[in-house]
Amino acid sequence: MQIIDITNLNIPELTIYTELSEKQLATIYEPKQGLFIAESPKVIERALDGGYEAVSFLAERGQLTQAEGIFKRMGDIPVYVAEDEVLSKLTGYHLTRGLWCAMRRKTLPTVEEVCQGAKRIAILEEVVNPTNVGALFRCAAALGMDAVILTGGCSDPLYRRASRVSMGTVFQIPWMVLPKDDGIWPRQTIYELEQLGFKTVAMALKEDSVGIDDPQLNSEKKLAVILGTEGDGLSSDTIADCDYTVMIPMSHGVDSLNVAAAGAVTFWQLGNHRAD
Repeated sequence: MQIIDITNLNIPELTIYTELSEKQLATIYEPKQGLFIAESPKVIERALDGGYEAVSFLAERGQLTQAEGIFKRMGDIPVYVAEDEVLSKLTGYHLTRGLWCAMRRKTLPTVEEVCQGAKRIAILEEVVNPTNVGALFRCAAALGMDAVILTGGCSDPLYRRASRVSMGTVFQIPWMVLPKDDGIWPRQTIYELEQLGFKTVAMALKEDSVGIDDPQLNSEKKLAVILGTEGDGLSSDTIADCDYTVMIPMSHGVDSLNVAAAGAVTFWQLGNHRAD
């Protein structure tokens, strides 16, 4: 690695950390794949394990020894280093765990590719909060989901906050994002999932819903579980196109759960560990 002490806060190599938004990073090389920033040693390690390529690091000086294992995996990659107070001034806030890494995005798989070998997949419809997206990925990876599909309006799983909240599981579980084109979601995608052998499950607060512990639901060999946007939930078109509508039973007059909490309950009940 090349350790480079930061003395000039305006050097061009640092603009990816200091000036470009996450959306700009994602499109920096269009039509080729762009960049994203991974933060904290655990997240960076899981990204490397997932085959993502590091471009450079931005590190607080005290982190060099602690991140030595990560740096040993790298070739001749620049590591820009400064004291924490300098980096706080540079980025506008304290670095999480003192280490950032700029990484190259990878080409995402198709629906068919991401479903290959899967028995249980999660679909996120227009979940816009990166914290919720990250939490849902962590729950999906931990509780028996084999893959995640996101509609085009969802927050990017590679945004710093999403990947950090996920504890790096966005690099461990296969996922893809549907195009925003009209007609792709829900009808065309649900039809494609049906052709791949999946029964589709709409998680919605409907009176005609079946229970999440319904024996027939739990006996299905392949399930695609769909969770909707914060507040409004799933669209009526999505609910109408699904094989099942399922509601989590609640008490004390509570009418709904946060989407990440609902995902945790659903994945636990319907995940692969329940399929046998």
